[in-house]
Amino acid sequence: MPSIESSGFPLVFKVRERPAGTGLETERRNRIEVAVRSLEGMQKEALVSLEPEDVVWRLVSDEGPYLNGKDMAPFPLAFFSCGMQFSFMSELLREARCRDVVLDTLSLEQDSFYSLEGSFLRGDARGGAKPAELRLSVRSSVSPAKMAELVQAATTRSPAEILMRTALRNTFSLISNGMPMAIPELPSSTSEGEPDPGRRFESIAPTPRSFRADIIERVKKCETVVGVEGGLGSSLRAEQKRTLHIHGEARWLGDLSMESLVYCYKPISSSFRFVCGETRGNGGHGSAPPPLAYLSAGIGFCYMTQLGRYAHIKKMKLDSYRIVQQNTYLDAGIEPVDTQVFLDGDLAVEDDAASLVRMGERTCFLHAAMRGEHPSRISVELNGEPLAARAG
Repeated sequence: MPSIESSGFPLVFKVRERPAGTGLETERRNRIEVAVRSLEGMQKEALVSLEPEDVVWRLVSDEGPYLNGKDMAPFPLAFFSCGMQFSFMSELLREARCRDVVLDTLSLEQDSFYSLEGSFLRGDARGGAKPAELRLSVRSSVSPAKMAELVQAATTRSPAEILMRTALRNTFSLISNGMPMAIPELPSSTSEGEPDPGRRFESIAPTPRSFRADIIERVKKCETVVGVEGGLGSSLRAEQKRTLHIHGEARWLGDLSMESLVYCYKPISSSFRFVCGETRGNGGHGSAPPPLAYLSAGIGFCYMTQLGRYAHIKKMKLDSYRIVQQNTYLDAGIEPVDTQVFLDGDLAVEDDAASLVRMGERTCFLHAAMRGEHPSRISVELNGEPLAARAG
């Protein structure tokens, strides 16, 4: 099976780009398709297609020692974490530009918390999510009242914040060994159905250099420890009762780009740096993935991890698995995420394939976040002085 190491490619690169217009869009309906395939072990590879820009980014994800991963690329929740940070900061910068407000510096710290409890063998394991905690720091001559207006507008318009505070009934479909199968207990996909995405990954290669070389980098490698919470193989136990803690530190780089350092406090994993760029349609250069590419990829990667984990614990003979995920972000809302699952393997028991899809949805931390309403808790400092704390 292919691996991140054997590809010889960087962790992220642009696969396709069509020249697009420039300038800020007034009406936004961003449709993002994420095709993900399994690689060796817990590694995954995604093709993230952005509309209306017609740009495709390739990204990869791995897991740390807690899932017996090789730790070669960021873990799934790191993508979602930086996507949340970038989404909020992008909207704040957009509002500032539209209102002719000059921001001197802008940084953000975010803590996200997830949970997993129950038994994979009994079938009652379930993921959970809590509201994220965002701490925004701004230096600017803008008044506190005007700054509060900017934060309120960014909170209202940020797709990540909309996703976290909106309860969604996400939809699913299943193709097992080339045959469509029903998935009891889950809402059925309403899409026309995409072909198996496996061939999309054949012969992909970076475009001529139209993207940064330092988009994703590991900044600190974790130690592999045994016999402690979050240590080697701990997330592969059939019985789980634990909390995950993801910490991110993002800053505006002075143009239309941002960077974030993401740390996994629980379980134990390496730390990664991400760079984000705006699309040309939003006034940027398209030299790094935009916020929603990271956010959507995180959802796809996280769900894929749950498929691989459940198959491992149940000792299912799963040869390969893939998904095609549709994400539609509106100007003031979000549509349910649609996921088409493709499985290949010796799934002898009739319900094996359907149980994989169901358990994947139940234990995926990000699907758990989308099942409920989890508005972020946001606090702001302006020139070192706190504004009134508020919930998103």
